[in-house]
Amino acid sequence: MKQLPADTVRLLSSSQVVTSVVSVVKELMENSLDAGASSVDVKLENFGLDRTEVRDNGCGIKAADAPVMAVRHFTSKISSHEDLERLETYGFRGEALGSICAVAEVTVTTKTEEEDVSTQYTLDSSGGIVSQRPSHLGGGTSVSVAKLFGKLPVRRQFFSSVRKRKEEVRKVQDLLMAFAIIKPELRLTLAHNKVVVWQKARAADHRSALVATLGASTVANLLPVHQEQPEMVLDGFLPKPGADLSLTSSSTADKTFIFINKRPVQQKDILKLLRQHHSAQYPDDAARHRFPVLLLNITVCPSSLDVNVTPDKIQVLLHNKEAVLAAVEALLVSLYGFRPEKQPDPETLPPAAGWVETDQNTESRKVSDDDAGQSAALQRQASSCSSSSSMADDWIVNQSCFSLCDDEVTRSRPQSAEPGPEEPRHPQVSAEAWSRGTALTDPASGEPLRPVAIHRPDPEVKRSGNAITEKRAALTAYDMIRSRALKAPPSAVSLFEKETRSEVLMERPAASLQEVSAAVQNRWENLGDEGRKRFEEKARKSQDLHDQRTRLAAAAAPGTPGAPGPQRPLGAAKLQAQKRKAPLSNQQLLDELFSAQPQTKKKAPPLKPWQPLPCSMAVLRQRLLRLSAQSGAAGPRGLRPVGRLASQNAWLILCGGRRLMLLNPFRAEEALLFQRLQQDHILPAARLQNPLLLTDRNLGAAEFETLCSLEKGAAEPDGSVFFSDPRLVANGFRIKLSPAERHLEATAVADCVPFLGLEDLKEVLTAVLQRKGATVPQSRPLKVTNYLKAEAVRLARQLPSDLCGEEVEELLERTERRLGGADRTCIHGRLFLHHLADVPSTQQEARAGLTPLSNTHTSGSLAVV
Repeated sequence: MKQLPADTVRLLSSSQVVTSVVSVVKELMENSLDAGASSVDVKLENFGLDRTEVRDNGCGIKAADAPVMAVRHFTSKISSHEDLERLETYGFRGEALGSICAVAEVTVTTKTEEEDVSTQYTLDSSGGIVSQRPSHLGGGTSVSVAKLFGKLPVRRQFFSSVRKRKEEVRKVQDLLMAFAIIKPELRLTLAHNKVVVWQKARAADHRSALVATLGASTVANLLPVHQEQPEMVLDGFLPKPGADLSLTSSSTADKTFIFINKRPVQQKDILKLLRQHHSAQYPDDAARHRFPVLLLNITVCPSSLDVNVTPDKIQVLLHNKEAVLAAVEALLVSLYGFRPEKQPDPETLPPAAGWVETDQNTESRKVSDDDAGQSAALQRQASSCSSSSSMADDWIVNQSCFSLCDDEVTRSRPQSAEPGPEEPRHPQVSAEAWSRGTALTDPASGEPLRPVAIHRPDPEVKRSGNAITEKRAALTAYDMIRSRALKAPPSAVSLFEKETRSEVLMERPAASLQEVSAAVQNRWENLGDEGRKRFEEKARKSQDLHDQRTRLAAAAAPGTPGAPGPQRPLGAAKLQAQKRKAPLSNQQLLDELFSAQPQTKKKAPPLKPWQPLPCSMAVLRQRLLRLSAQSGAAGPRGLRPVGRLASQNAWLILCGGRRLMLLNPFRAEEALLFQRLQQDHILPAARLQNPLLLTDRNLGAAEFETLCSLEKGAAEPDGSVFFSDPRLVANGFRIKLSPAERHLEATAVADCVPFLGLEDLKEVLTAVLQRKGATVPQSRPLKVTNYLKAEAVRLARQLPSDLCGEEVEELLERTERRLGGADRTCIHGRLFLHHLADVPSTQQEARAGLTPLSNTHTSGSLAVV
């Protein structure tokens, strides 16, 4: 004999602890709960086989414990086997991380409250630390398991089918649901391939956790139960008596949650009791094959519980198993009552304390029908005395009440029972009469009964036809569709390949498809003239047959009647006779049906709303002249407010003393805000978990040289240099130059703009390269420009709707200073200054009366008269 190597021993033992994806999640989940986590996120990639990550906000792993955190049998939960009698944690063996490291690649990132920066550890197959580096993760621990069962190809092949993989994800979800119910304060999230599959927020109590997990309709049919006994407490939620079976049961046991000391377990005896008492309420047999939806938590002394039975710690051993089963049965009887016809199996379940019979009672078991009815009534009374009402919210079990009621039932039984009336006896049926079919006879005719009657269809009854297969008098769309498609005729090469391929496969069964095709091609090239002529003759015959069928199909198609057609053989004529020819009228209707296109009615453009505004041009001209005389100038220059339109929040503006215009202040503010954001706004860059490597391959040679020539900042203590060019910083790119490694990488990118990446950086560099991006506004990528437009609209909507004259003057001043007179449109391309009319230059024009102002405002569409 030889001793196995340490790596082999580690792999063999670990493959028993870690058997599937759900076992990995269970071990890591228990470590997170033992660390006091209140939030756990589980992320799976490729059903957990490529990557499984469990992240929590627990206390973290100390730096002093990091070297041995994944070494087998190193744990902080117990120190000796005596601690198992006081066990309060889920894990205790110290094998979880070590076993996972043996079958996968593990990376641990952790941070405690005392530490300033988190640390990422990469572990080897033995649990030792290979490398470590700082990380950006917050408090808590994140364990990433990659390439699960990479060293066990048979185990990984077991999960190759999609059904097995989906089943693993379902098991992981069931596991998280169990922990979510027993720990209401826990927040859980399950994601698969970056898509959230299931999540549960923090809840106040178990009822709220059940509502978040199972739904309000199911929890409405559950009742809270509670029972206390010496060294044992039972509490949970059980189905209401007589509730809807479809809401309180399931075809599988995934919604039957059984816990012992808040640990999800599988106990067949307890599950059998729950199913028997729940199904006894329903008369049909379908309930016996279903599992009740419930929550049952049994709290016992840790010293009377053995958890170290199986590697997954799902099977446990109870020291006082009989007492636990008796307590569970008493709880069920208090809720559903005693059901003698559904009494549990006495071999697997010991009787309760109140139902033990003496030898004297066993000898006299015969009871009359009246006494049996009285006994059943007393038993129903006993089942109802444990609670004040069957619809109560809280059920308190009083086991002494059962003992008293059971004693009354025992004392009410008489010592001797009178025999009842004799039951009618049925005549004996012999085996010979049964086999001949004469055992059962008709009382009226005396003939033997026939239990089976064979019904034959009447041939005279006409069967209903099929609307598709049976032809109608008129031509339908089904007549225009052929039931068979004409295949293209094969060539000589394809005929030779079809005949030769089978011969090559018979000679070389293990040959690949490429080898078979090459052999067939080689044989065709070496084929003689006689062989080629033989296959060419076959191809010619196939072509002639194809042409003949094509002509038949063309002649069979609906066309102009009376046209001469080609002569067809007798078989083709019979085939054509089955087709119904369309009359001329039907063909014309079909042509109109398929060719006519419905004409869409053109809607007239809606009339723009308008509002009359009386305005005296003569008075306006006199005031302008008076203002010019007082100021000593030719007249007011620039943009000056005239008055406000209260109904539309718009202002009348005088431009240059001659033109009367309409101002939309919101559009002007959008244009000003967007210009300021384009010039001054700097997008905040968020640090990347994995920096992006920048090379001439992913950026382009010219763009990469342009990037290297941009302005750089001062050197960091480690020798690295960050680019300080405002065109990069303002667009949310933080690029680092590492002289030691001689490469560029993007360490931070703005996260406020969705999907900002290398293509946008390349767009900035292209603008700089073509000398179009000399300033920051000119170098903005399209995504950043759209983001800044949205921000300008959002900020403009937060401005007050009513502006006073001073605010309008300040707005006009900023508009002239920043935008000038060239661009007077908002970010949507709409004008914010509309020309209405010109002020009359002579007295005769002013005396003409009210001058119509004939322009419109598109947003609110105001026509001023």
